[in-house]
Amino acid sequence: QVQLVESGGGLVQAGDSLRLSCAASGRTFSNYVMGWFRRAPGKGREYVAAISRSGDSTYYARSVKGRFTISRDNAKNTLYLQMSSLKPEDTAVYYCAAGPSTAVLVSAGGDYWGQGTQVTVSS
Repeated sequence: QVQLVESGGGLVQAGDSLRLSCAASGRTFSNYVMGWFRRAPGKGREYVAAISRSGDSTYYARSVKGRFTISRDNAKNTLYLQMSSLKPEDTAVYYCAAGPSTAVLVSAGGDYWGQGTQVTVSS
């Protein structure tokens, strides 16, 4: 089992920046590919970004590429999502997830999920 706890959400204005964190405990953090997903009001879950076990490779959804940066600190068992130039359409509950591979994580989601953190971007 891997326990994931997100933090860092809040209410910001369009154009602002925000950094989300996801603290992991349980099994070895570096054994998992990690990712961020979001769910906007009335919409389905959307993949946002993923990162390899070592952190050397990162992947982004087209909607956030160039604005969001995913990173991880395996020594601290923590995943991050730096969000810049936020838009109202980025408003959602953001979830971190752990999975066995990037392909599985992106296409089907993770084996383990956090409880989510709310990000609200006002115009």
